[in-house]
Amino acid sequence: MTASTDPRPDRLPPLPLDALDPAQRTAADELIAGPRKGVKGPFIPLLRSPELLARVGRLGEYLRFGSALSPRVSEFATLLVSREWTQQFEWAVHVPLALKAGTSAQTIEAVREGRRPPDMSDDEACVHHFAGELLRHHGVSDATFEAARQRFGERGVVELASLIGYFAMMSMVLNVARTPADSAPGVAALPPLP
Repeated sequence: MTASTDPRPDRLPPLPLDALDPAQRTAADELIAGPRKGVKGPFIPLLRSPELLARVGRLGEYLRFGSALSPRVSEFATLLVSREWTQQFEWAVHVPLALKAGTSAQTIEAVREGRRPPDMSDDEACVHHFAGELLRHHGVSDATFEAARQRFGERGVVELASLIGYFAMMSMVLNVARTPADSAPGVAALPPLP
């Protein structure tokens, strides 16, 4: 079961602001002042460990907003990780961002259903292959590595692998905490994978 489809309660719900200790308050204030503009999603459970939240937050900020990868590539990779982990919060947040970055609705729907999209761009096809291998086999073949290196460069390969790992970690935190997804009009929830 996943966060928004799980009938069981949220294990680590939002903490009241007046109950935060000084370290938690500092971490929350940094998130609110940064590009995320609030304590949402995985940062709700991570607030229980403010130093971890701060470090993970900075990593995610770089991977999402400062990476050498294009938004289309990074958002598509994020959707693939969300699909693999059936992570509803990340899916609901990143579908609109992937659409805005240029991924087609048909490609997103195929990913949602667990199918290989037939109409991917060359970058998306490379990411789909790379992410699929990495998520299922915990590594990539020489051919997959070389295809990604030719397309994105060595920095891009390192950042793509790191982005996939980052969102896998966030998906694990969200799934363990049972953090519910925010409502996302027009975004269909992920069905369970067979």
